[in-house]
Amino acid sequence: MLRTATAMYFIEVKNMFQLDFKLFHVINHLAVSEKPLDPIVAIFTEYGQYLFLAGLLFYWFYPKKKNRKMVMEAFLGVCLAMAINAAIGHFFYRDRPFVHHHVYRLIPHAENASFPSDHAAGSFVIAAAIWIWMKRDGWVWMILAAALSISRVWTGVHYPSDVLAGMLIGIGAAFIIHCIFKRLPKLNEWANRLIEFYENIESKVWKKTA
Repeated sequence: MLRTATAMYFIEVKNMFQLDFKLFHVINHLAVSEKPLDPIVAIFTEYGQYLFLAGLLFYWFYPKKKNRKMVMEAFLGVCLAMAINAAIGHFFYRDRPFVHHHVYRLIPHAENASFPSDHAAGSFVIAAAIWIWMKRDGWVWMILAAALSISRVWTGVHYPSDVLAGMLIGIGAAFIIHCIFKRLPKLNEWANRLIEFYENIESKVWKKTA
């Protein structure tokens, strides 16, 4: 009975990997069928993460206290997501698609851990943090995060399951951090004090330069 269950498990895992690779092949083949878009996709997959960082800076300097709390949660969420990714990548190491397969590779990349995707986790944790506080803005960032994640497969550096796992980790990390702040009033109070401390310094700097 145990032997049969084990065999069935490995068959299911094998089927999942096969499905993952088939989906990878479909998306990665867009590099050939939609070749005029390749330069745009390559630039976006390389530098799209900076768009999310620029977004956080915009919200931080947009004069609303709740925006700064949102950015603080997003920053902590990114730290949590990257820590989870690093742990998973260490214990469940998976090579990049281009290591063992012929792929259409549009960007250079180190042969390091593929699973889960840092780009997907980082972009989705920021998008989710924004969505928690501002639904309308959040949906826009969610779409951008999805586009960035797909671009990682298009350019041949990730499997679909890599970016799917990164998405789940990123969204999960954003909600975990938000729940921690909601359930720990003392932590929320410290965050408010830190923001007020920063705003006092900021106002003094602006007065001196005015």
